[in-house]
Amino acid sequence: MNQTVPEVVAAMTDIKDGVELPWRVPEWFSDLSIQILDSLRAYYSELIFFNKKMNLVSPRTEEDGDLIHVADGILAAKLILGHSKHGEIYDIGSGNGVPGLIMAILAPERTFRLVDSDTRKIEFIKHCINKLGLKNCFATHARAEELGEGIMHCGVCRGFAPIGRALLMLRKIADKGCEFYHMKGETWAREVGQLPAQVLASWEPKFLGDYELPKGGAKLSVILTVRK
Repeated sequence: MNQTVPEVVAAMTDIKDGVELPWRVPEWFSDLSIQILDSLRAYYSELIFFNKKMNLVSPRTEEDGDLIHVADGILAAKLILGHSKHGEIYDIGSGNGVPGLIMAILAPERTFRLVDSDTRKIEFIKHCINKLGLKNCFATHARAEELGEGIMHCGVCRGFAPIGRALLMLRKIADKGCEFYHMKGETWAREVGQLPAQVLASWEPKFLGDYELPKGGAKLSVILTVRK
């Protein structure tokens, strides 16, 4: 049976400090401050710890989780934060908190609103916000469509849905001119090519940029869509 965050804490606190994690982020991102690196390590520790009961990430990715999840989140965040000037950014379908929690750590001067319809995942995100003392990050338990008409001016997602489906779900909450960033792998060109006319009538897709993970050479992309 799935357990909530408080139940997992009660059941596993005694063995939490015994979890050993590979941590190569300081080597890969020497430009980050000690404070930011410490916060990222604390988040990653919580992610792996709670994954034992909550399936936040695939067990196959745990061994390289600092690469597949944290490094991916950092690289995408740098690309997005370097492009967008918005002070408030939504992470739709935040799930395990990538990239929203990572973005909140990297950009304390901005506000991040992490949204997910899964109660357990929102509990985990709230736990991390409290654990890390993030004053600029807020978690909302809701479906994207329930957030309110025109409420979002900037947003991001990772693994939320194919681009076309995501944009259909976001059409009511995205204000005119809203920037929405999609973290994607090799399928992005096909997804953009398959966008239906009704989506293209309301959104303009643009390629923002590629980035490469620091080990293994996997190339990932960020696609920007702008609400017309």
